[in-house]
Amino acid sequence: MKEFKLDNEPKIMPGFKVPEGYFENLENSVLQKITEKETPVYSLFTKRNWFIAAAAVFVIALSIPIVNYMNASTSTIDQVQLETYLTEQSNLSEDDIVELLDEEKIQKIKLELNVNTNELEEALLTNSNLEDYLIN
Repeated sequence: MKEFKLDNEPKIMPGFKVPEGYFENLENSVLQKITEKETPVYSLFTKRNWFIAAAAVFVIALSIPIVNYMNASTSTIDQVQLETYLTEQSNLSEDDIVELLDEEKIQKIKLELNVNTNELEEALLTNSNLEDYLIN
């Protein structure tokens, strides 16, 4: 590889030059371009601004309950849907459900069957669809 020394190579001149007398006249040219314009000053505490601020607070105060109502979950499950799900989709047996209940709730669920045997025999004899009851 060929040795490269910066001192021996010709210098490349930059492409940018500052015009002569630029910095001596810079201050005067900038001051000439600046024109003093008086900017208007608006006060924040005018009657109109107070009304706008009060209206904004009022709108925000009214919108908070509306937003909370819209974001509230409406996924309440009624008792019929829950019962249908447990009977059709769940793998829980009756014994599993009874284990989860306490003794007081089990006593409320129990039904008292006071069936007169004479009435039961008469109903079975008069009913011609006895096989439907036995199958189901």
